[in-house]
Amino acid sequence: MNNDGFDQFKGSHDYVTSEALRNAVNVAVALKRPLLVRGEPGTGKTLLAHSIANGLGKKLTIWNVKSTTKAQDGLYVYDTVQRLNDSRFGDRKVSDIKQYIKLGKLGQAFASPEQVVLLIDEVDKADLEFPNDLLNELDEMSFYIPETNETIAAVHRPIVIITSNAEKELPDAFLRRCIFHYIEFPDLELMEEIVRVHFPSIQDNLLREALKTFYSLREISEFRKKPSTSELIDWLHALIAGGISPDKASKEIPFVGTLLKKETDYEYFVNNHLNKKYSSSRTGFYGLHQ
Repeated sequence: MNNDGFDQFKGSHDYVTSEALRNAVNVAVALKRPLLVRGEPGTGKTLLAHSIANGLGKKLTIWNVKSTTKAQDGLYVYDTVQRLNDSRFGDRKVSDIKQYIKLGKLGQAFASPEQVVLLIDEVDKADLEFPNDLLNELDEMSFYIPETNETIAAVHRPIVIITSNAEKELPDAFLRRCIFHYIEFPDLELMEEIVRVHFPSIQDNLLREALKTFYSLREISEFRKKPSTSELIDWLHALIAGGISPDKASKEIPFVGTLLKKETDYEYFVNNHLNKKYSSSRTGFYGLHQ
């Protein structure tokens, strides 16, 4: 893509991106639209925002969405309790309501004197009305505070990254305003590149055997939660720290509790794969093969 008029995202030293993902980021920046990123857990959706901020040299503001989060929380909060306490004890001039207005993460991004990257993380955790309640603010890049009769408008339009685990369907009106990208699970070649970012000196044999085992586990359709990229990184860290040989990594799968996080998956693995192939002793779910 041509980068006339805006900084082009090319990735960062600690986050490997596909060309399609880089293009999606740059399209969102150029069109000044939020980038909605979906993908299975552990594919680096949240880390993408960190990479964009690092790659473009901008501050990152993070709004972590929870099941109880309301759109208003991201704009501002009027601390009526603190004002009531101050009126009782006379600590401050309570007629100045502005001192009791605290900007939320969206409000902070708007008020920032420089452009920031705003991450709205796991938008689908909130109720169904949450995305719709943000439509006007994301379009207009401003909101009104009636308590102080002032409008907070974006000094610089933030680069907005929104992540979703597809737990709920998002409203069509919200989707129309976003650039969308689905992060595919990395193939073997890309995964090797990702791993080498984290472990530049990893032994080729260990990496080869570990990746072979990892992708074999992901092919087990009976697993309720297949191991993700982040869990592969944790497993490799454990293998390296434990001085595990490539042969043992592939045959015994030590530290398997870093890969399989549901007991039903572990039990299925032990009963249908591990015992049949290796005659290894069983330990607890988070136990290790010695």
